[in-house]
Order: sequence, then structure tokens, then C-alpha cells
Amino acid sequence: MADADYIIVGSGINALVAAALLGRKGNKVLVLEREATAGGCLRTEAVTAPGFIHDVMATTFVLFTTSPAYAALGADLARHGLEFRNTPNPTAVLLPDGRHLALSTDRAKNVAAFNAAASADGEAFRREMERFAADAGFVFGLLGGRLWSLDMLKVVTREAWKRGLRGLAAFFGEALVPARPYLEARYESDLVQALFAPWVLHCGLNPENAYSGEMVKVIGFALEAAGAPVVKGGAVNAVRAFAGLIAEQGGTVRTRAEVASVMVDDAGTARGVRLADGETLTAAKGVICSVAPSRLYGKLLAGRPLPPEVAEGVARYRYGKGDMQIHYALREKPRWRTSGLDDVALIHLTPGLDGVSRAANEAERGLLPAVPTVCVGQPTALDPGRAPAGQAILWLQLPEAPRHIKGDAAGEIVTESDGRWTEAIRERFADRVEAILRRHIENFDDAVIARKSYSPADLEALNVNLVGGDPYGGQCGLDQFFIWRPFTRSVNHATHVRGLYHIGAATHPGPGLGGGSGFLLGSTLR
Repeated sequence: MADADYIIVGSGINALVAAALLGRKGNKVLVLEREATAGGCLRTEAVTAPGFIHDVMATTFVLFTTSPAYAALGADLARHGLEFRNTPNPTAVLLPDGRHLALSTDRAKNVAAFNAAASADGEAFRREMERFAADAGFVFGLLGGRLWSLDMLKVVTREAWKRGLRGLAAFFGEALVPARPYLEARYESDLVQALFAPWVLHCGLNPENAYSGEMVKVIGFALEAAGAPVVKGGAVNAVRAFAGLIAEQGGTVRTRAEVASVMVDDAGTARGVRLADGETLTAAKGVICSVAPSRLYGKLLAGRPLPPEVAEGVARYRYGKGDMQIHYALREKPRWRTSGLDDVALIHLTPGLDGVSRAANEAERGLLPAVPTVCVGQPTALDPGRAPAGQAILWLQLPEAPRHIKGDAAGEIVTESDGRWTEAIRERFADRVEAILRRHIENFDDAVIARKSYSPADLEALNVNLVGGDPYGGQCGLDQFFIWRPFTRSVNHATHVRGLYHIGAATHPGPGLGGGSGFLLGSTLR
């Protein structure tokens, strides 16, 4: 008798969604996680000082609360303790000169604020969002559907019938426009451009990448509609809710269980896994791997010949920029020199659109950005219980960090000849970021209790699937996305091995906490 119907390798959001959906169908599911705690990038710890609770990596759940996965599983997860905390002001941008602009969940308020920045920008935003709303079903169908399927063919055919072939071609042509020309053509204000430009970084893109303009619309639409919620008590409580639901269904989430290889029989069918300690576990229906491509094909299937097209895909697969995280414990709430930011969930500190492009380009060329784009999260503004009464935490993400360092764009930090991130480099770069924070928060020095920084190398050490510290599962450019993710010949989430499936950020529909690939596969398998 098999140990499970499905064995799932990895325990990130996609693995948990797939496990819950398969368990709902009566399958016995076994989730295996190599680390001491499940969750992948959903990790909550007191990393700075006792009583201060930090989401070490992922923290914002807007892509989950607006996803098909949440629609299907939300009520069950709530029974197991999942709660969200939100704010009517999901994001803002703050420029070096102190000018700022916030996006709220109130359309009228946003139109007025954008019109104040430039006389026609509010109405331009209204038109863009109304136009996107009309296309939202098709856009989200493409972003979240099974691309190689009869259902998708029906979706595209229906749109072609409605729009005409030229109209459909025009839609796709407009969807491919990069964020820079999209923003510059529609908004006059540098503040409005700066508000949206950093968000493409959170999609694994730069403002000059194809289709990044469409992602500006997707993110703007989602934030305005649903805010930027966090999990009450930390992201770990989402993991606990999933684990409780999976256990209720008869499944198991097992930690400290490193999978060394996928077992494939002589007929070429996946039959189970072998752990690093030699234990073997069998699966009656299949093995699902929520891992990086290099780990699946280079380790879990090591020693087995790969079809030439798969071997070529693995060899050519590109990982993207690294990520850096910085966490602060504060003895009092931050006092921003600019009013109106106290309850904003995520604030980007940047010189603007050009600054985002410059920093992203520097990081892609292996340089520490001279002026990095700093995403400042204020979790305690939404969920005060993450810090002692009257105190606070800050969550910082730097999405423009080189995986391998070739130098410092500012010429100030001495780097290693082999490109390694060292503790000294990490802390010097964190000092650069801190200097930016200090200019905007008047009580910063008095408030700080402790700081904890994670370089891209540190993040990879926490999660082996963040190759080089890339949190997006691989470069998200057009040639490595949609029907070409992870490889040009990939078909949905199947692999060349029967009964072996691949999900996670490296597969369609890509990165984020939406659980998209887990939902698609979990909805398809029986």
C-alpha cells in the first residue's frame, strides 16, 4: 500500500494550495519540507528582539485574497484560524524631496489625489481602471488559466469573436507595452509615475520589460480593490491554517524531511521519493515538486537522462535579480516627516521612474545600486499585535539586489572578487538604505532597538529554491513566461516523467502569493 496518493515536495503557498485541493477530493496527501518549519517564503520569527514578530520574507497577501484559490479555500482556512488585517491605504510613494502620493481603496479619493498631482491624471486613472475592469475577466483568465487546454482555447476564441481578429491582436499588442512608455504616455505627474513604477519590481520585472505596463494595471486594480492585507499574527498563521485543513482531510505536512530524489520505475513513471536519510515513500497517483527547475532536474532527477529539449531548457534557464530584506524593531511608532503615511501598508522610497530604472539596471549588471528602491512595510499599522504595546516593526524589501556582485555603483563599498555577499557587504549596503530611511523618519535614531538584515545569499540559505536570492523563481521576461515558463516546450505543469508534476514560482502563472500553479494543478488532478 502506498504511503500517500500524492507526495508534494516543498511546502510553499503553491504546495499548500495543491495539497488542500487534492485532499478535498479524498486524496491522502503527504507534504514534505526539508526545513524545520513549513511555509517556504511564509516564515514568521522574532528575528530582532523578543516580542517583535516579523515576516522574514513574504508578507502582503493581496494576490491571495483576490485569487481563485482563496475563493475556493478561504472559508475552510478561516475555520482553522486564518484572519487578515488591512488598511484603506495600501501603498504610497515618497520622493527624496518629501513629496508623496498615496493610493487608497476609494476610487473617488484616488481620482482627486491624482488630479491634484496633475490636472488630467485623475481622470486618466479612472479611464485606465474602467477599461481594465472591462478586460479583467480575459486578463485574469490568461494570467491564471491553464494555457494549454481546451478551456483556454475557448476563452481566446470567445474574445476573438467579440473583438475581431484585429481587435484581439490590438489587445495583445497593448498588453506588451513596457511600464515606462505606458506611464509616460498616460500620466503627466512624476508622482503618479513614481507611485506605480516600483510595483513592476514585485512582479520580477523592470520598467523597460515587455508587458510590465499591463502588470501596472493589474497591481493598481488589485490594490485599489482589495488593499494590501497581512495575516493577523504573521504569515506563519496562514501556514498553520493550511496544515490544519490538510490534517483534517487526512493528509500530513512533515518537516525536516529532505527529499534526495524522485523514484522513477522502469516504465518511466514517478512512484515516490527517497529522503536524504535513505527512507523511501511511495505515491499511488503522483509526485508534485514545488521547487526551482535547477533543483528538480539537477538534483531530484539527477542521474537520469533528460530529453534534449529539457536538458537545453535547464541549461538556459535564467534566474533574476536577488532580493534583500531588512527588519527593524522600534520602541515607538515611526514619525514620518511627511504627513499622511502613518497607516500606509507599503511605501516605496525612490527618486521616481528614472530612479527605479537606474537601480534595476545597476542590479542586473551586478552592481549594488547607488540609490536602491526601498519598499517599507508597516505591518504594525495594520496588525499592532506584532510588537509590544506602543511599539512597532518595519519590514523592508530591496528588490534590486545583485545575485553576484561585480561592484558598487556608488563606488563606496568594497566588494569581493568572487562576487560573494559577505556580512560586511550586507551591513554596509543596509547602512546605505538606513541613511535613506533616516532622512524621512524624524525619530528614527531614537526609535530603533535592533536591525536584522538578510542578503540574497542569506535568503537562499533559508530557502534553497531562492536561487541566488531570486524570490520570483526565475527571470520573468516575456521569453520565460506564460506558455514558455519554465521552458519553451513546457505544457502546463507536466514533466517528461509520467506522474511527476512541477509547480511553484518557476511555472505558470509565475511568482506571488496567489497560489496559482498549485490551484491549477490541484483543480486538474483527481
